[in-house]
Amino acid sequence: MACNPEVLKQVPLFALLDEEETAVLAGQVELKNFAPRQRIWKIGDPGGQAYVMVSGAVRVTTVDEDHQEVIVDQPAAGEFFGFASMLEQTPHQTTAIAVGETVCLEVDRDDIAVLLQRKPMAGMDMLTVLGRQFHASQHLVRVRASRNPNEIIESEMTFGERIADAVARFGGSWTFIITFGLALCIYTAVNRFLRGNAWDPYPFILLNLFLSMLAAIQAPVIMMSQNRQDTKDRLRGELDYEVNRRAASDIQGLARKLNLLGDKVDDVEDLLREKLSRIGDRN
Repeated sequence: MACNPEVLKQVPLFALLDEEETAVLAGQVELKNFAPRQRIWKIGDPGGQAYVMVSGAVRVTTVDEDHQEVIVDQPAAGEFFGFASMLEQTPHQTTAIAVGETVCLEVDRDDIAVLLQRKPMAGMDMLTVLGRQFHASQHLVRVRASRNPNEIIESEMTFGERIADAVARFGGSWTFIITFGLALCIYTAVNRFLRGNAWDPYPFILLNLFLSMLAAIQAPVIMMSQNRQDTKDRLRGELDYEVNRRAASDIQGLARKLNLLGDKVDDVEDLLREKLSRIGDRN
């Protein structure tokens, strides 16, 4: 099916092409329709063509070292898939399956070669777009690689939050308990020993005032530190949720495969029954 030039303008790789360049490319590429669950290619197939998502949905998967299916990509509208294998002319290392009714734009090396022969500057336009995508991918990898909740929170800590953590850390240690206990014992012992000359005689009203002030200040400071700990726990919980969701998706994929295998086994059993019944009728 011939391609409308307007469709090519929606593809980021061809976004910088002018009207003449777009018209040349539209005369080379074709639109392909895929039925639900139709396989576009499988692992090991020749990588002669690449595809651009126009409408529908495609799931690109591979098999890891544990022989489990892993989703590599779910291209959105205007995105390429199978591009590397097409350029390198190497077999596909993934499997692409249409999830629903899907329309894709089929592109091969010859289509790109004809465009570059007729419009050489189109190559620079496409390289510019690829360069932008490469830089965006590098930035995404750097951000993802450093996505540690503890490091993120530490980098965004204010001076007051650092003091709150230090106070909470010291206030909850045996060093503080032992030091504070010794200070109280020395304070009360000295005042008892001085008797009438004591600056804070029994029942140690000044000491009670200091303890009340200390508790009034220490409590909100510890609560500040506890709130930050809750934030860390929430981030860890979100990351754990992402991991669990991926695991659930893998389990669902495995269950789906088992169901398909069960259907295939049922089909084989039905076929065997039909053959056995035919043999019985002949006899």
